[in-house]
Amino acid sequence: FFFQAEDGIRDKLVTGVQTCALPILGGGSLLLLVRKAPRACEIVSVLKGRILDLIRAQGPITVSQYMQIALYDPQHGYYTTRDPLGAPHERGGDFVTAPEISQVFGELIALFFVQAWEDLGRPAKFYFAEFGPGRGTMMADMLRAARIRPNFMKGAEIFLVETSPSLRALQRQNLAGKDITWADSIADIPQDAPLFAVGNEFFDAFPVRQFVKSEHGWHERMIGAEGQNLLFILTPDSIPLHIIPPSLRAATPGSIVEITPAGQNAMRAVAARLRDSGGLALFIDYGYTQPACGDSFQALHRHRFVDPLAAPGEADLTAHVDFAGLAQTARAEGVESFGPVTQGAFLSALGAAQRAAKLGPAEAEAVTRLLAPEAMGELFKVIALTPPDAPRPPGFPNKSL
Repeated sequence: FFFQAEDGIRDKLVTGVQTCALPILGGGSLLLLVRKAPRACEIVSVLKGRILDLIRAQGPITVSQYMQIALYDPQHGYYTTRDPLGAPHERGGDFVTAPEISQVFGELIALFFVQAWEDLGRPAKFYFAEFGPGRGTMMADMLRAARIRPNFMKGAEIFLVETSPSLRALQRQNLAGKDITWADSIADIPQDAPLFAVGNEFFDAFPVRQFVKSEHGWHERMIGAEGQNLLFILTPDSIPLHIIPPSLRAATPGSIVEITPAGQNAMRAVAARLRDSGGLALFIDYGYTQPACGDSFQALHRHRFVDPLAAPGEADLTAHVDFAGLAQTARAEGVESFGPVTQGAFLSALGAAQRAAKLGPAEAEAVTRLLAPEAMGELFKVIALTPPDAPRPPGFPNKSL
């Protein structure tokens, strides 16, 4: 099938299909999807076999369904079966996050919450929670730095919201001796005291649905099968227009829109909790500040981008975060949102460079990676949520628009 691409000439290889964009008169391009011959003697993993069987039994599945299975299948899912973190020189690592790059990251986040705790009147009891805590590195750094305020540590009941058995095991190892409770979701955290919550690269792992604009409307992007290969296809019928954000409905043919229902639901739960019990939430992730068209669905394996359909369960699957959409969802639940601001601006406002300088050249170089616009400083954004009329969080100049 054909549809007009958003702009320019594009050439992208995906499993089972080769896309080739041809320029057309008047601008834009025509995108042709050409089937490839199935790979000979391809080894199909157990998880990929299950996905192929599911598609053969019930038809194409959504991108969201595919991500859910590939990442969270209890026996073979990416997050449920491994530690995905690690620098390029570490065996088995697919990506590295800010807390693994520099201890300064977690230390400054801790001081952010200590200051917010003081601004809120130093509650004697509160819940200090991290969503998606990885190896537990950031929590370890935060607890070490927060010791400057003994009453903060005395009042904090610590929760780690984590569903992966393998990552929970690492967290227990790295946080041995700490009084910590593990939870499957925010619903498992008691509601009788304020919640101070943080999530670094939490929302990017929620499954996304993708929709493609054609000359006749919007169609959901699905995943089908041909032989042992998975490939992208579109629903033949257009979807109801209300699914597409109003500001993007007039996009040109070929445009792709992503929405994250599960991520929005998670934000609603956090916002409702802050509204009812008080506290503060902070989220750091990569994404865009305003709703935008684009295909950000990606797979990362051994620090390289790979075909997201080639080996489900063997690569990290993510999509960029729509911060404006998250902020709008939070405000609809009755809380205030601040930001997004860039990670570089946020950490700089908290004194990242000064702290790194005290730790020596190696740490200063690592912090530069977190701050520099060409590294993580611009791509990563930060958003904060508070109950109505609460003090402005440290590091944020104003509320969200």
